[in-house]
Amino acid sequence: MPLYLLKRVFYALPIALAVSIVCFMLVQLAPGDPINAIVSPDTPADLVDQVRREYGLDKPLPVQYGLWLSHIVRGDFGKSIASGRPVIEELSAALRNTFRLSLAAALIGFVSGTLLGILAATTRGSWTDRAVVAAAAAGVSLPHYWLGMVMVVVFSVFLNLLPAMGAGAADSGGWAWDWAHVQYLVLPALTLSVIPMGIVTRTVRGVMIDVLSQEFITTLRGKGMRRSRIALHVAKNTAPAVLSIMGLQLGYLMGGSILVETVFSWPGTGFMLNGAIFQRDIPVLQGTILVLALIFVLLNLLVDLMQTTLDPRIKRQ
Repeated sequence: MPLYLLKRVFYALPIALAVSIVCFMLVQLAPGDPINAIVSPDTPADLVDQVRREYGLDKPLPVQYGLWLSHIVRGDFGKSIASGRPVIEELSAALRNTFRLSLAAALIGFVSGTLLGILAATTRGSWTDRAVVAAAAAGVSLPHYWLGMVMVVVFSVFLNLLPAMGAGAADSGGWAWDWAHVQYLVLPALTLSVIPMGIVTRTVRGVMIDVLSQEFITTLRGKGMRRSRIALHVAKNTAPAVLSIMGLQLGYLMGGSILVETVFSWPGTGFMLNGAIFQRDIPVLQGTILVLALIFVLLNLLVDLMQTTLDPRIKRQ
């Protein structure tokens, strides 16, 4: 196991390096000049050049990348062009909010998706199965931003049950797991959980149907094994594939919530990215995209290790 762990970490390092290059180049190739977010159009040219030198934007791209990566390794993400604050401060607060939202959405989506998938697999061919499959397909097909706006109209405008935007009295800090704050989390978490719920439902249903149709399940039933013991064998054979999908979906929740966070003005990384895009705030864009991408790589690494623990055949392969 330690050798396998080292091997997987070794494989993840070049992926992380490639991710950093892609993040840097994509932001650099975007149209517009980030200096325009700092200086006014009538600023003298010599002052513009001075500001450009301060941010290192006067150097060739390979040099800029090398300097940026060397600072990133030391934990220095630079300063925001728009606010002048260190990127790491803004990113830390936004990451905590995104982490809360993603965990809540994952809990709702994974638990409900697993239960619905089990229900559909054990009632295969029935009306219940068809209804669950249709609901899962609808969940996967619904656009996040549209569903979020519908949620706001129904629960905030018409019913006046839940707040439409923000994260409580203090968006950037002071979070507490009480109703005064959690009520702001309900609508965006429900909106964000719909797609992973549909994907997990379809995955659990498909894998369980495949496992239940295998000969060893028939043999266990023929031997008179209790249903609880058979369910345990089914779960052990289903877990690796389902866990892989859940790991990917958690990564998507962390990095793909920009539209949902914008609709609900949830102060997470997606909301911050949306503002940085319009402000052409390169340090914030690069730092946020890189951290989210590395989180995705780390989640994949953890899923690989957990799959190996659950199914030793993966390690032998």
